[in-house]
Amino acid sequence: MTTVEHAEHVDVEESAPTAAPPEERPIGYGRLKRKEDPRFVRGKGNYVDDVLLPGMLHGAVLRSPFAHARIVSIDTSAAEAHPKVKAVITGKTLEGLGLAWMPTLSMDTQAVLATDKVRFQGQEVAFVVAEDHYAARDAVELIDIEYEPLPAVIDARRAMDADAPVIRDDKEGRTDNHIFDWEAGDPEAANAVFERADVVVRQEMLYPRVHPAPLETCGCVASMDPVEGKLTLWETCQAPHAHRTLVAMVAGIPEQKIRIVAPDIGGGFGNKVGIYPGYVCAVVGSIVTGKPVKWMEDRSENLMSTSFARDYHMTGEIAATRDGKILGIRADVLADHGAFNGTAQPTKYPAGFFHIFTGSYDIEAAHCKVTGVYTNKAPGGVAYACSFRVTEAVYLVERMVDCLANELGRDPAELRMQNLLRPEQFPYENKTGWTYDSGDYPTTLRKAMDIAGYEQLREEQRRRRAEGKPMGIGVSFFTEVVGAGARKHFDILGLGMADGCELRVHPTGKAVVRLSVQTQGQGHETTFAQIVAEELGIPPEDIQVVHGDTDQTPFGLGTYGSRSTPVSGAAAAVVARKVRDKARLIAGAMLEVSPDDLDWEKGRWFVRGDPSAGKSIQEIALAAHGTLELPEGVEGHLEATTVYNPPNLTFPYGAYICVVDVDPGTGVVKVRRFIAVDDCGTRINPMIIEGQVHGGLADGVGMALMQLIGFDEDGNCLSGSFMDYLLPTALEVPDWELGYTVTPSPHHPIGAKGIGESATVGSPPAVVNAVMDAIGVRHADMPLTPSRVWHAMHGGVGAPQ
Repeated sequence: MTTVEHAEHVDVEESAPTAAPPEERPIGYGRLKRKEDPRFVRGKGNYVDDVLLPGMLHGAVLRSPFAHARIVSIDTSAAEAHPKVKAVITGKTLEGLGLAWMPTLSMDTQAVLATDKVRFQGQEVAFVVAEDHYAARDAVELIDIEYEPLPAVIDARRAMDADAPVIRDDKEGRTDNHIFDWEAGDPEAANAVFERADVVVRQEMLYPRVHPAPLETCGCVASMDPVEGKLTLWETCQAPHAHRTLVAMVAGIPEQKIRIVAPDIGGGFGNKVGIYPGYVCAVVGSIVTGKPVKWMEDRSENLMSTSFARDYHMTGEIAATRDGKILGIRADVLADHGAFNGTAQPTKYPAGFFHIFTGSYDIEAAHCKVTGVYTNKAPGGVAYACSFRVTEAVYLVERMVDCLANELGRDPAELRMQNLLRPEQFPYENKTGWTYDSGDYPTTLRKAMDIAGYEQLREEQRRRRAEGKPMGIGVSFFTEVVGAGARKHFDILGLGMADGCELRVHPTGKAVVRLSVQTQGQGHETTFAQIVAEELGIPPEDIQVVHGDTDQTPFGLGTYGSRSTPVSGAAAAVVARKVRDKARLIAGAMLEVSPDDLDWEKGRWFVRGDPSAGKSIQEIALAAHGTLELPEGVEGHLEATTVYNPPNLTFPYGAYICVVDVDPGTGVVKVRRFIAVDDCGTRINPMIIEGQVHGGLADGVGMALMQLIGFDEDGNCLSGSFMDYLLPTALEVPDWELGYTVTPSPHHPIGAKGIGESATVGSPPAVVNAVMDAIGVRHADMPLTPSRVWHAMHGGVGAPQ
């Protein structure tokens, strides 16, 4: 790893919080090894598959071999006769219980187990509960199902044809595969700037279907207590409280009688936001048998049936003057949502946050239209490291800017520099109505170019081209939109997105903070301890972070869309300040002075003008629990709760430069260098930030060069294993060269913006731009496999994978 340590701190405005260099911050922010890592490196993590309960049974799912077929009959008698089988559950079983269908996070409906027909290959048809995992798998094979195959719709562009088979004929009156139409921007204003533009460039592109592919697959253990009527559900889950609400809605169990526990999670990336039929079946299995039931899927099940992402067919247009001033941008998008609309996106924005398709540029007008359709694929639309369609939007605009640079014969970095928003324009309302909070975009791009040695790279490229060695330099500049929580923008299940937080300081001065967000490797136990430590002056090692258990934490909507630090991080800072304010009142009583006469320094309140007269937060905590006569209206103990609802989203951004070499004989692409300069506002733990960026960059390289969930014309999934669905390893990625700038968010309590998904948003267009630059082709669709690159180099159209 190569990490650029120096950075420029860019103040947005005087009132905005700033972050001092780590070496000046001995208690709170700064490089701190992750508190959770010792148990992981010692193999002591506790995952769902580690949960063992007395009398526990095991479940297995029978899945459809067809993408589209009517169910003629199901014979479960042979499976039921298996000596180790305790129950066989079908769609008809669930129909009798009113559980055959469940709501998705977008308030569509999804079959728990198919009743009338199957709508994608791998769809759940039956669930077997047996004494052990192997018996359950064996018994699944004994179920005899007669199918009547139906024509399948795999290409979203055919889904709206008049003769296309209707996939969701379970919906009354449904005569086509249309889900939604959504628009943003001003079509008339966009048309006007396009009419007077000197140059208009149009490009069709596909952001293909990809899969989060976490190391740990999805699964759960359901245990229904028949005496208390309480359900406990251990899950691989990014949003425990949302799952509790969904389970209550599906199963009819009172929400206070449901406990969701999310132990350690082996990666999520959006794959574990929604609720899957296997979870519901495990609950039903536990109710039917009176025993705990565990269900864990295998890798093929995970790749074939759990939530996918992307699958956007996009047509972009960009208008500009001859000297390179971008005037406007338009987009027409066809979104493939699979057989059920399982997207974890804001219900008021069915196309997610595609509003950000205007990018980081100062333009006059914009308009986009997104149409969602059903196809015979697994449910799509999950927020796979993309903040709700931000990745697709950024890919569109960054490819269009490169296409424009190609058309004008301009350097792509300089064209971006010419059109980037300027610091004095913030807060900036883009042409779809979203207000970017802060930024100094030119400084960030210039820093990336300096780290890369941009001019020297271009000179090297000229030399290599003369030698017949294709070398490409790709640039992308992205603005992300994260922190799903602002009520005016966002809600799921009609719940809004505010997060609760509780903080208690014990008599000895140690603290526990309880949060609703759920970590899957992001370092929450360290980061949130550092936030509280910074506010109270308690060392991070003395602060315990509790999460992942709905009986032990306040309500909130979980972790996705990079919302942990922007929302729950803000809540942690706010609740710590409440505790600090209460400590001031108690310190005044202890020091026998008015609280108004006290000043704060990290970890203690002291008398103004007499620093020697003060009380530490630990001393105050002990007094709050002791015999001190507290001021009137001040309750005992040192604790507080809060519910934080952000006033706006946050907008991290970055400038990326990718350098590739392409083998002219084979089309093999090698990523030689990658420079990433990110701005996530206030930096809490640089080491965790760098780890997040490293992972996201690897993810983006994988999407650009190798990742694809493919299907044949009958709807058979061609990517059901890691032999077919390729993921990047250390061999495919370079040492990352990182830099950063800091423009804190003016509306966030500590100025933090979030970083978790930025690298995955910004890296794919940088890689694709680099490959196109290397081979001299305007556009080729991802993934840029060797065969596809070779075809593009030789003028091929519709190149194979």
